[in-house]
Amino acid sequence: MFIDVAQIKIVSGKGGDGKVGFHREKYVAAGGPDGGDGGRGGSVIFKVDSNLSTLLDFRYKKKYAAAPGENGGSKRCKGKDGADLIIRVPRGTLIRDQKTGQIIKDMSDNEPFVAAKGGNGGWGNTHFATPTRQAPRFAKPGQPGIERELTLELKLLADVGLVGFPNVGKSTLLSMVSAARPKIANYHFTTLVPNLGVVSVGEEQSFVMADIPGIIEGAAEGAGLGHDFLRHIDRCRLLLHLVDAAGSEGRDPLDDIEKINAELAGYSEFLAARPQIIVANKTDLLGGDNAAVDRLRRYADEHGMLFAALSAATNQGVHELMRLTWSELQKLPPVFVYEPEFVEIAPESGKRDWKVEKVEDYYVVSGAWVDKIMGSVNVDDYESRQYMDRMLKNEGVYARLEEMGVQEGDFVVIGDLEFEYVY
Repeated sequence: MFIDVAQIKIVSGKGGDGKVGFHREKYVAAGGPDGGDGGRGGSVIFKVDSNLSTLLDFRYKKKYAAAPGENGGSKRCKGKDGADLIIRVPRGTLIRDQKTGQIIKDMSDNEPFVAAKGGNGGWGNTHFATPTRQAPRFAKPGQPGIERELTLELKLLADVGLVGFPNVGKSTLLSMVSAARPKIANYHFTTLVPNLGVVSVGEEQSFVMADIPGIIEGAAEGAGLGHDFLRHIDRCRLLLHLVDAAGSEGRDPLDDIEKINAELAGYSEFLAARPQIIVANKTDLLGGDNAAVDRLRRYADEHGMLFAALSAATNQGVHELMRLTWSELQKLPPVFVYEPEFVEIAPESGKRDWKVEKVEDYYVVSGAWVDKIMGSVNVDDYESRQYMDRMLKNEGVYARLEEMGVQEGDFVVIGDLEFEYVY
């Protein structure tokens, strides 16, 4: 089954928590803090796998989570880092942010891409020892992982795309010039999925050709199969526009060209501007009458397009077309690679994420920074509470509460801690 669009959720690993520990050894008095740091959480990394040609695996599994880091240990032992999660995708896969649709990464090269970095491990209580605080009973929690909802979209990497109405010989041509073996039959929509083939025209002279399932009138609005697969010729540098020169199905070849080009323009103005070679196929059915071929050649000349005539079924003129195609590709820029559009908005330098709200009779302090501070506090320990009090005061939380009119004895909620406010 050919699947070229999938939606998934990725979650990087949470960092391990720092350890609150003290050195305990016979004959060693006041050994001091020795809590180790937590390990880094695993990252979610995308890699290209050239053996994959579809996003089928992502149809059944929607969530991908990396391993968390281990918590710190005693004797200053650092927790083990969480294992990275490697997600393998076909070459040419676009990774988009699901909410905005912006491109995060075009997986067209061999470089791994870190889509969600694992959270850093928290510090053990060793880091918080000072001359005046020699036995800190608190440590920092590990940072949470990153959650992202992504859309994966496969756009085949091909130099040349075969376009044209159904049953004009695209699959036959691909099978004649490459090792690809698409299904071939004398009925419309025999080809249900895009097929790729590598065409060799000489020593170290080759290119990739894609056979796109038949496009019909209205494809850009969803008719037929073309709407689903037009994306796969987005990257093609050159289009071979095949037509039935013999009109064996009762259609006018020139009318077919106009309709297909209208569908390409309806899908993308950039796709409509791609260079084309008009290819008159099925010339073996003309019986030596070249009037139809001459008519197509004049049309190509009038519209500034190259022209070739052949019979894919008998291999007549096929080699000459491949040489012409190779020659034209040398004049064109490389396969298009999309630039990232997604920009993650970082908090302003020095600005911490917290807010104070009054909910009924309570003053509620919330935010990521507050959660991080409260996660490192042991409320049963005096020094830990002093550390919390100092951090909240220096950050201006208490000043903000007083601006909002908090009075002595009012209830304040910070994280999971509820207390009465005292001046």
